[in-house]
Amino acid sequence: MEYVTAVPHPRSEADAPAGSGRRSLALALLFGALGSAVTLLSTRQRWSEGTATVAGGAFPLTARGSDVTGVPAALAIAALAALVAVFAVRRTGRFAVSALLALSGAGIMAAALLGASDGSSLDEQAARASGDTSATVASFSHTAWPYAAAAGGALILLAGLLALRYGRLWPAMSGRYERDGTPRPRRAAKPVDPDRPEDMWKALDRGEDPTGADPA
Repeated sequence: MEYVTAVPHPRSEADAPAGSGRRSLALALLFGALGSAVTLLSTRQRWSEGTATVAGGAFPLTARGSDVTGVPAALAIAALAALVAVFAVRRTGRFAVSALLALSGAGIMAAALLGASDGSSLDEQAARASGDTSATVASFSHTAWPYAAAAGGALILLAGLLALRYGRLWPAMSGRYERDGTPRPRRAAKPVDPDRPEDMWKALDRGEDPTGADPA
């Protein structure tokens, strides 16, 4: 008795790139959107706190992320725009937008990490509270929110790297929405029914002879 061993059909060569494109697209969208949301949320939270000496007493001071630096929020918005624009462009344009997405993530990370140790915003508050322009914050500490913003930037950076690596496999806007300047073919006019006066008037409006006679 002969035994027939079933041999699985080999996968098409196009299946692997297509699968990689779908997975990378889903991950890039997830990382980009989540990273932007985390960054924007983090900039609204308290990043640093300290005290200033006012009238011989300790006066508490706090600074939100947007008070420390506006760079992370601006780059998060730019990253969202780049994430959408990557589907509207192709080839060189897609590479440029993907690079912008990655650079936005790197910029957010750098600005957030630098902002974690920046006490200039608290120094300005201490000067206003004490009425002394040379006053500085007496004590300084930071929260975990700057590092949360940096994590959001890391996610955006990953989205940009995925776009740079696999963006050529991603779909683009349908070509039917693109105008190439080619004149569209004119649809053939419907035959005029001589028994329908409205058809004859429409033909006259189009500059046609409703009788169908050839010009002399």
